[in-house]
Amino acid sequence: MALIVAGLSHHTAPIDVREQVAVAPHETPRVLDDLARATGAAELALLSTCNRTEVYVVEGEEPAAPPIWEHLSLRLGGTADAAAYGYVRRDREAAAHLYRVASGLDSMILGEAQIHGQVRDAWEASRSTSRAILNRLFQSSLLVASRVREETAVGRGAASVSSAAVQLSKKIFGNLSGRRAMVLGAGDMADLALECLVSEGVRTAIVANRTYERAVALAERHGGEALHYDDCWTRLADVDVLLCSTAAPHPIVERAQVEPAMRQRGDRPLCILDIALPRDVASDVGMLDNVFLYDLDDLRSVVETNLERRRQELPTAESVIADEVEQYWQWLAGLAAVPVLRTFRSQMDRVREDELARALKKLAHLAPNDRAAVDLFSRALMNKFLHEPSVRLRAASANGHGLAIVDALRYLFALESSESGTPPDDTPNAEGR
Repeated sequence: MALIVAGLSHHTAPIDVREQVAVAPHETPRVLDDLARATGAAELALLSTCNRTEVYVVEGEEPAAPPIWEHLSLRLGGTADAAAYGYVRRDREAAAHLYRVASGLDSMILGEAQIHGQVRDAWEASRSTSRAILNRLFQSSLLVASRVREETAVGRGAASVSSAAVQLSKKIFGNLSGRRAMVLGAGDMADLALECLVSEGVRTAIVANRTYERAVALAERHGGEALHYDDCWTRLADVDVLLCSTAAPHPIVERAQVEPAMRQRGDRPLCILDIALPRDVASDVGMLDNVFLYDLDDLRSVVETNLERRRQELPTAESVIADEVEQYWQWLAGLAAVPVLRTFRSQMDRVREDELARALKKLAHLAPNDRAAVDLFSRALMNKFLHEPSVRLRAASANGHGLAIVDALRYLFALESSESGTPPDDTPNAEGR
């Protein structure tokens, strides 16, 4: 038995490769079934996001990685070898990898929180092909991620331009609950920024874009209102936050457009977040009273400061992960040791019974009491022989070295053919870790 993860991520594969191998939620059941048949795995789980596609496997008799690469290569059209973009991690390293992923330590943005929910969803989607070992692994990864977030500052502070924009606007307003926001642009950055604003309690969101249909699509995703681009200036006096993220080659927000709105606003401040490059907002707009203008340089400064704080927390986070990997591995080693030990003793008892039967045929003259004494002697002798190996195997399981010894025991006494099935699904609750 071996635990492995095979996959690729933003560390190893460009975005066009990641896009092709990514598995959509509606595909997951079929892909899991295909991989289960191809690998012959005892257990299998799939984690696929925009930044990674990984298959977690409890291997059967055959290596699981080759058919996984074959499947992912087919998703690339069969013209490229997915293994060239990927990695395989085994046993403790596989467990530690998932713990890092769930904790946000392996993310494109260090410490991002979204991956926690994606790991949880992946586990739920894989329940048809996961059993005790992977269920325990995924559940413990979520608990590890919670520990990392609670015990370290890895997830604290804005670490993306969009989240930094929200953080800066909160410095002005205290919080954004009930505030109004307008977004100029409808691209990915605008989408993420609007998501951040809405999650902070923005009450009304307005989306304006030169392509009105894209503004409608973005507004509908976030429960906002779409405007034609030329109509947005009449609403500027009503909003508290203006976020600009267009692809215009020159500033589109000029002082002449903002100044009339500021006269209507009285003393109410306006926060303008310019996350476009080239900049969408003319620099002299920031000179108006009660206008707080932040551009990409301001936002990146916030992001870099927070990321440096997060990086300083990595040793503590890695210590948490190392501790939890050992706990998981001790549990797994114990899970593997119990059935093997049972099989070992059962097989040795059959050997004892066969040899006793042959011996008693030659000792047919013995009285019943003497035959019983020989039987008792054979049992006592076998127990003496098996006692020390049994004690040492349990001890090895407790200190995390049990799997290697279990595999050696299987090999030395040819136990593979005697074992059947997989461990029962005894997924623990949080208290039963």
